[in-house]
Amino acid sequence: MAAAVGMTPDALSRAIHGQRGFGAAELMRIADHFDADLHTLISGEPDPRRPRLVARHDYDQSTRTRSIPGHSADRPILDDITLAYRQALLAPREGWSAPSDVEAARTQLGAGFVRPFVERIEERLGIEVVRVGELSTAYSFIVDGRPVIAIPATASWFRENWSIAHELGHLVLGHHANPETRDADERAAHGFAAELLLPAADMRSLDWQGVTPADLAAWIWDLGVSTEALANRLESLGIESPVVRDWSGYTTQRLLRHHWVPSEADDPITIRMDAAAVRRFPVALQTAHLDRIARGEVGKGILAWMLGVADDSLEVEEPTPRPGVSTSDLLDALGI
Repeated sequence: MAAAVGMTPDALSRAIHGQRGFGAAELMRIADHFDADLHTLISGEPDPRRPRLVARHDYDQSTRTRSIPGHSADRPILDDITLAYRQALLAPREGWSAPSDVEAARTQLGAGFVRPFVERIEERLGIEVVRVGELSTAYSFIVDGRPVIAIPATASWFRENWSIAHELGHLVLGHHANPETRDADERAAHGFAAELLLPAADMRSLDWQGVTPADLAAWIWDLGVSTEALANRLESLGIESPVVRDWSGYTTQRLLRHHWVPSEADDPITIRMDAAAVRRFPVALQTAHLDRIARGEVGKGILAWMLGVADDSLEVEEPTPRPGVSTSDLLDALGI
């Protein structure tokens, strides 16, 4: 350990035994080496401002283990999202409190919440939703008193629905109070998502033996879940359906394209796919950045990143140089 953090073994030993203090640079190297929280190393308490991330894990049936393969690549993106909130200086979300349980969440979201899921989450629960293509999976965290769900931008609207429901489960069940996401937390969040999107009472009330592929396609569209998710839910409830079992091996899009007849003239399947692929940040967050840029308090780099455009292509209101001072003179005075 001494070699890894640039200390002599004797110096490290004496520091551990309280015979000398740790220098600031030494603590920083120790925190970097062990991926630890520097605030905790110094104070003994977790940093109250550091967002505690909870993510949707992949589950390996063969090893019965959960993992986030893309977490190392996701971390810089999550840091940028956190920075966007920190730079915005938004006040804590007033009136936000997690629903007490899955039934309360469903009641607050209202009937037919799956289609406008993102809007209902923000408007009725006070949880903000960020969608970016760089993420490999969904995350949730609370930053400066504002609950956030971050999801990857893909065309899989049914996977997006499940990811949002899963992360909502983490928020409702209070999993962000734990420094580590436990396997039990993941199972609980998965169960929350299943009951929110596919309530057991509703599943048991349907005639799954007599269902046709056309019926199944219509239900899948209305429920907003994948064929695989529905098959897994029915299996967990001990409900047998030959048609669902047969179609669970095919993609959701294949079932819909072949057996669902839309009532609208346009192509609603493609519309849903497009919506799930759009980069998205809450309007309040973008507005706060625009206001701070106009006052000269922050640059426009983070806002450009949020919008997915180059800095130099983003035309926004910026501070006007003082009268009588040219831009070149101002830059010279600043040494730029």
